[in-house]
Amino acid sequence: MVTDKILISLSVLIILSYLFNFVAKYIKIPSVILLLGTGVGLRLLAQKFSIQVPDVQILLGIFGEIGLILIVLEGALELDVTRKKLPVIGKAILVSILIIIGSCALIVLVLYQYKGIPLMNSIIYSIPLGVISSSIAIPSVRWLSEGKMEFIIYESTISDIIGIMVFNFVIADEIITSNSFVQFFIQLIAIILISFASSALLIFMLNKLSAHIKSFLIFAILTLIYTFAKIFQLPSLLLILVFGMMLNSSKYYIRGKLANVLHLEKMSAVTAELKLLTAESAFLVRTFFFILFGYTMKVYALFNTNIIITGLAITVCILIARFIFLFFVSRANVFPEIFIAPRGLVTVVLFYNIPPRYLSPLFDNGILYFVIIATSLVMMFALIFTRTAYSETGNILSVKQTPSGAP
Repeated sequence: MVTDKILISLSVLIILSYLFNFVAKYIKIPSVILLLGTGVGLRLLAQKFSIQVPDVQILLGIFGEIGLILIVLEGALELDVTRKKLPVIGKAILVSILIIIGSCALIVLVLYQYKGIPLMNSIIYSIPLGVISSSIAIPSVRWLSEGKMEFIIYESTISDIIGIMVFNFVIADEIITSNSFVQFFIQLIAIILISFASSALLIFMLNKLSAHIKSFLIFAILTLIYTFAKIFQLPSLLLILVFGMMLNSSKYYIRGKLANVLHLEKMSAVTAELKLLTAESAFLVRTFFFILFGYTMKVYALFNTNIIITGLAITVCILIARFIFLFFVSRANVFPEIFIAPRGLVTVVLFYNIPPRYLSPLFDNGILYFVIIATSLVMMFALIFTRTAYSETGNILSVKQTPSGAP
């Protein structure tokens, strides 16, 4: 009987999530807001009917890690790495680095000066809050022009990776010295070499495996390598990004003698299969992660005046940093990109990985909840009120205005 109830509940939640995705396309409300609301509603129902639910913190961590892998892989499988697009990739990397630095610097100012949180603690709290959540940004910009959508995919994915790398670097040593930077660059070079070697081996395996079911095997191997890399404090998400981009771009380098070893037709079929599996799996993991996170949220904290002021200040800092650096790099119209800065899955995963020695009683978790909801709502309203037809020219962001009233 209990098993039946669990199966019914899981099925209903998945159906609801599909409906949320469908509705989000028309009303431009990010499905994450609806999923968080569902989680909050479930918590209220559990409290009303005195239903005992086990601690979901462990599940939240597991779904978070798997979600990161799937979302970065999903984004990477959408990207074609060509010589023509290298300038866009370079600018996306530059924008991601500058925005993270700018956002974190302003957030540290708020936490250190206004909240009185010690400087090192403020820096560590600022990193999760300074990173865009690709799990929210990527699905929300599917209707934008190809160039703008591609740029957001690059920027948000790179932001996730850089944010995690910086976070792991900062928490690794209590005192950061020149030796810390040397070790960081050694780790970065190591993971780049491991990423290309592992990706080449996995692509060869995909081409040679005759088994009909092989996508989950590849995903399991990827997860295994990712986990071991993470244990050794390497920026392991880079592995996922490199694998996805190499697989999706195989048509550009499988030529000449290499075409005798790797068959392009088979690689195209495998890529299409993996894209479908990754998209479906990412949707499933994202669904349960945000519902569980909504369930753990303490809604009453959002009505605390101090939390509202701090959360608003942090949200404004994020938007200011985005405007300055997006405009600086693109020299063009930055709407709606300036407002596409949601915080979500990666923010929560990093936040819950902050070592106990860096936690401060002066930082209320309600600030985290507020910023996640506020940045998602800001993105939602920006997308709702966007009435511009976007064209692609030499810049990353360029627009061609349509007559008033045009769709």
